Amino acid sequence: MQARPTSWLTRHPLPWLTLLALVVLGLGLGFRHPWPADEPRFALIAQEMLTTHHWLLPHRAGELYPDKPPVFMWSIALGLWVLKAFSVPGAERIAFLLPSLLGGVGTLALMTDLARRFYGPRIAWLAGLTLLSTVLFTLQAKTAQIDMWVTFFVTVGLYGLIRHILLGPDSRWWHLGFFAMGVGILTKGVGFLPLLMLPVWMIFLKTGSGHRTLTPLSLKLLGTGLLALLAPLLMWGIPMILYTSLGHAEPELAAYRDNILFKQTGQRYADSWHHLEPWYYYLVSVLPWAWLPLTLALPWTVPNAWRRLKRRDPRQWLPLGFVILMVIFFSLSPGKRGVYMTPATAMFVLAFAPALPALLRRPRLNQLVWGLVLVPGLLIGLIGIAGLSGLPVMARLEAEHGFAPWGWWTALGLLSVLIAHLIPSRRGLVAFGLWSVMFWGLWSTWGYKVMDPARSTQALMKQVVSMTSPDTTLALPDFDESMVLQARQPVVQFGYDTPEPDQLLALVAWLDQAPETRAALMNEKALDHLECPAPVTATRVPIADRHQWWLVRAVDVAGCRADATAAPVLTAPTTLPPTGDKATPPGPPATDGADTTPN
Repeated sequence: MQARPTSWLTRHPLPWLTLLALVVLGLGLGFRHPWPADEPRFALIAQEMLTTHHWLLPHRAGELYPDKPPVFMWSIALGLWVLKAFSVPGAERIAFLLPSLLGGVGTLALMTDLARRFYGPRIAWLAGLTLLSTVLFTLQAKTAQIDMWVTFFVTVGLYGLIRHILLGPDSRWWHLGFFAMGVGILTKGVGFLPLLMLPVWMIFLKTGSGHRTLTPLSLKLLGTGLLALLAPLLMWGIPMILYTSLGHAEPELAAYRDNILFKQTGQRYADSWHHLEPWYYYLVSVLPWAWLPLTLALPWTVPNAWRRLKRRDPRQWLPLGFVILMVIFFSLSPGKRGVYMTPATAMFVLAFAPALPALLRRPRLNQLVWGLVLVPGLLIGLIGIAGLSGLPVMARLEAEHGFAPWGWWTALGLLSVLIAHLIPSRRGLVAFGLWSVMFWGLWSTWGYKVMDPARSTQALMKQVVSMTSPDTTLALPDFDESMVLQARQPVVQFGYDTPEPDQLLALVAWLDQAPETRAALMNEKALDHLECPAPVTATRVPIADRHQWWLVRAVDVAGCRADATAAPVLTAPTTLPPTGDKATPPGPPATDGADTTPN
């Protein structure tokens, strides 16, 4: 007798979950531009790598970028190069999201495979669907921040360790896991996080628990693993140190070396200078929402997990121990961001995977999750209806944020009510899974279309080039990477870390050197900080935006204080054609700038 197709699907969760993840996480590719704060920066750096062929050290708008190692930017640049090689339309709008998409799919596949090897295909199915429904995981997989890409390398590291420790010995996976940690460190410094699993392993071996299932610790294998971790670091680190240290190294190169080696590693962890939060920040303000829906199930999962933990089941202790130690590790640092918890999400799901079948039968939990579908969805829908009705308070919110999501939110509310109506409360977890697919589908299509004009600067930079000319060189004091990314004319800036007063002094002198072919784009704050004997005249850019933008020419700042030596003048090597999306290096400035009419 032939097996039914559904039987094969049930017994082989990995390919089908991977396909589902590709659809859910990949929906919306090409629908939007990079959004601040982080996405335009990494997309711009990747484009500069392709334009200038400066692959060793990342540059941002013609200036060294010392805050992150280059692997994430290399990945975006590689995707952009491949897409352009095949003449894919909108390559720039696709490539910047590819690493996060692939990292999310890869992380889900690795976690699902571990769940299948530990507990069988049914629990693997449930674990994969739970991870795909987890808020932080899906959000980061659809966001071009660096965290999902480093999560993938952290997960490869964890997978390699677990394959050796619990399903081994397997030296190949062990060394591949350590090598992935090294690549993860070159992506973001926390790539070493899988090493937090080693103390849990050693405790099990020390106490005599798990000797029948755990591979013994070998100092030789630990040493060769650390060498595998060092290999990718040395492949980039040695050329970087030599390039920034030997010969007639410029001071900014030495500053880059010291920043990436020291400030962005130990100092960033021990003495953070931003995102300062209390020690309980993750427990109170992040994890309750970030790991939904599983956090709602903790009252029911903990008793099940406790029974397994008392039996000292290493399949649960190793991933759970890693999660606990990782939360403690980041809680000890004064600087905290919610995205730092992304690498722990898959192991959190894996740790509680054995309890998932029982959760499906818990009526109270299903009712609670069903309410999570209905109540927030209903509130969002009512807000959308209020916006469509033109209430003054909603009109003020629309003007403040620059977009009107009312139709999208109304549809989201109606569909939430429909899902809650069609799926009874006793199957609330099923309703939440369907709701998640619906939510992210609307977010990635209709939502992208609504939010993109306000969150990207494409419209602003198109308006600027139409008010000047493609040959007018534009200065961006205190620049935003999104503006440089969307610029359609030659762009200069005055150093990302240069104090604003020094930038403005250099700007006035720079405008005066070629008044017919140069202009500056400034906001009201920058205009107010110019040191001028008389009020500054400028031309307002007529575009709907939360900020007011002004075009400034040399005549507008005549008599203002100037100092050409106050700041460096750096030329961004990338720009877009006036009406296109393909990145090309700018040509030399022409001599006929477009005049503006002062206010």
